[in-house]
Amino acid sequence: MTSRWNRRSFLAATAGVLATPYVSSKARAEDAIKLRCSLDTAPSHPRNQAITDYLAKLDEASQGRIKSEIFHSGQLFADLNVTKALIQGQVDMAAPGTWTMTGLVPDGDFSQLPILYGQPVEMIRRCIDGAPGALVEKQIEAKVRSHIIGRWIDLGHENWYLTKKSVQSLDDFNGLKIRSPGGAGISWRIAFVHAIPNVTPWPNVPLALSQGTFDGFVSSDESCTSAKLWEAGVKYSYADHQFFANYIPMLSDAFWSKLTDADRKLMRDLWAANVDRYRAMSAKSQADARETMKSHGVSFVDPPAAQFAADRKRMIEAQADLIRDAKLSPDIVKLVTEAVGSNG
Repeated sequence: MTSRWNRRSFLAATAGVLATPYVSSKARAEDAIKLRCSLDTAPSHPRNQAITDYLAKLDEASQGRIKSEIFHSGQLFADLNVTKALIQGQVDMAAPGTWTMTGLVPDGDFSQLPILYGQPVEMIRRCIDGAPGALVEKQIEAKVRSHIIGRWIDLGHENWYLTKKSVQSLDDFNGLKIRSPGGAGISWRIAFVHAIPNVTPWPNVPLALSQGTFDGFVSSDESCTSAKLWEAGVKYSYADHQFFANYIPMLSDAFWSKLTDADRKLMRDLWAANVDRYRAMSAKSQADARETMKSHGVSFVDPPAAQFAADRKRMIEAQADLIRDAKLSPDIVKLVTEAVGSNG
């Protein structure tokens, strides 16, 4: 009798031990902090690839405590609307371009200042990784009710892309309808070359192009390639490196408040360990994208250094209008000017 009870106790105990990993795993899955990330570019885009890589590393490093899900191609929100979604807690993470947030944080448009027109990446980094970038981050965190997890992701230099007309200089844009991704700074530059600004969310660009809604647009080689915009009629590019575009990785305050100090440190440290690689990935993607576009018949005009300098000088002379229209603060203008120094 005693033997039978001992055997029953042993079997029950063994079953409990074997079931423990399953129960713990299930409990972890149920208790996991869900992270929903919205991106409006395609999965092949370097921003999407960077965020996908980062969140996969985060899921693994958190050992199931954080569980992420990414919504690509504007499935949830276009970047023009995602900051509102962050404020309202409708999404947990996004990495919008600075130009899409200028309605809330005008100083995010500092990259449009003429002093940065056509400047090399090293010069831009003095600003985004320095005092100008820090000021913008402080403003974004307050206005968007979010937490920025680290240095910004490069998209790269933005240029002009056209469907019908090969442009040889800024004077050739007179009268053209040009799509802007958003922000007063880009619209100012479009108006500066006597073109007509049109703001259209990125997911709607291919159809609008094919329907002739506008004659051209401002974007990057990689963005054009990931969307295969030669299929929508893109034939020409005037590659004037008019500004250097960046995405800012941020989490809503509502999500950030759910995390422990250890979780927050993990997220920041993981980003810091990988952001240089993401920037390098983006640079390679831009270079490869240009070659891809050329292979599909897109022709490029690269202004010479003297043209850059002359156009930059003309824009600087009209800079007061940009500062007024974009509502840039005296502080951000001063910080950018100091960062550029004698190279402006």
